[in-house]
Parts: sequence; C-alpha cells; structure tokens
Amino acid sequence: MQLVGKLVIKSKDKMAYFLNEESTGRISSIDKDGFPQIIPMNFVFLNNSVYMHSHIRGEKIENIKRNSKVGFEVDRNLEFLPSYFFDPDDASLADTLYISVVIKGEASLVDDKKEKVLALNGLMKKYQPEGYYKPMREDMDVLDATSVIKVIPKEMNGKYKIGQNMNKEEKTKLAMKIIDRNSKTAKETVEIMGFIIEGDKLVMKEEVEW
Repeated sequence: MQLVGKLVIKSKDKMAYFLNEESTGRISSIDKDGFPQIIPMNFVFLNNSVYMHSHIRGEKIENIKRNSKVGFEVDRNLEFLPSYFFDPDDASLADTLYISVVIKGEASLVDDKKEKVLALNGLMKKYQPEGYYKPMREDMDVLDATSVIKVIPKEMNGKYKIGQNMNKEEKTKLAMKIIDRNSKTAKETVEIMGFIIEGDKLVMKEEVEW
C-alpha cells in the first residue's frame, strides 16, 4: 500500500467523532467577486450535517444565498517533528503529525424552528457540556434573531498522520523522541499514536487505524 493510501481515514464514525471533538471549523463560501471567503466558526456535526450559528446579516450569509456550494475544514496539528529527529543536517525532513477532515457540500439557512432548536441545543451541549443553561425552545423570540447555517456534505474526506506508515520499532523511537522534546502536546500525541506512558517507558497498547 502506498503512503497516500495509509493516510486516508476510512471510518466515517471516526471522522464524525473527530469533528465533534474539535472547537473550530472553517467554512469557505464564494463572494460576489468570485473569491473564496474563509471564516472560522463554532460548529456541531449532527445527523450527518454541519450546523453553525450566525448573525442574520453578513457576507457569508449573502454568499450562501447566492451560491450554496461551500467547503468546510477541521484540523488538529498534533506535533511538529523537527528535522533532527531524522537527520542532523537535512532540514527537508521536518514533518508534522496531524488529523484533518475536509468537506465539500451544499449550505443553506435553516428556516424550520424545530431544526433550529436541534442545532442550537446541539451547539450548547458540545461547547457547554457542564450545563447551567435553559435549552432553546421553538417559541423563543431569539430564534428570529439568529441564523443557523446547515452544510450537507456531498464529499467528506479525512487524512491523518500518526506514524502508521512506520513499523513498531520506528514508531516507538519516534514516540520517545516526541516525549524527550517535551512539547505541550507530546503526551497527548503519543497516546493518539497508540502508546501508554508507564513511568519512563512507552508501551504500545494497540496499532491504531482510522
């Protein structure tokens, strides 16, 4: 299998899980002059659709009314791998471990109040899981002052790079180097790679495949 094939996330469930673990997505719409406009947004992935809330006016709203075709992207930069991990002199070997999902889809503004409530409550549950708020209801006036953007994916593709192209020995050595470099994300990264930290040792718990 070529490396490109090994980078592809095959599980739709894994992609859905990843989307709802991340805080920020980026929606790309086409402006009146034909240029892409990219905006970072809070979002929730529900019922195989992406939902975002917005003010009722704005450029992205007008873009979507004019052209429903959009892109949506979410990524997590897990770990920068400095070139000296692989060669003391060759800077071209620097690399990055990451996870990403890219969607091409059709966007619309949700008019149905029941669906609006579903989306807005889904957003609150995602971003404020501790509660302490009253759920939205269909009879609330605030619904008229809030836009909900819905993106139905036509294509959804994911890629990830966590050392799955390496054999067990190579992957373990890389994980040890990440731990030794001690970045802010080091512990989380090696766990995503499939390792458990036991004292000063790394134990591979499983071969992770997405």
